[in-house]
Amino acid sequence: MNVASWLGKFWTLPNTLLGLSLGLPALAFGARVRVGHNAIQFLNMPIGHGAIALGNVILYAACAPEHCGCWYGHSTPLNLGLHEEAHTRQYEVLGPAFIPVYLLCGGISARNPFERAANAFADGGHWWPR
Repeated sequence: MNVASWLGKFWTLPNTLLGLSLGLPALAFGARVRVGHNAIQFLNMPIGHGAIALGNVILYAACAPEHCGCWYGHSTPLNLGLHEEAHTRQYEVLGPAFIPVYLLCGGISARNPFERAANAFADGGHWWPR
């Protein structure tokens, strides 16, 4: 891992700690943990139905990183783990500003450029909005 990657992980640490604060207690309710997709991944979260990245943590509810679907308006199925990995990289650039910027850009919707970029990454493109 290069210096820029370590700096990104440090920069988004507040978001990662938020993800850990949700994921770690879920272990007592059947969640499992593993590392992959540039993140600590919590599988089988006891609430929700999709996935969310918080810093370098990805929380998966009733799905798994290998799950494919048509995320945020994309016309063909995409790998969910790759989609969420793109968000971890976006967090590493924006750090604590990611959540407010993401919400200002449209939140959880197909018009959000961060969601479109995550789809592009899962489809073999780049993870940063263009």
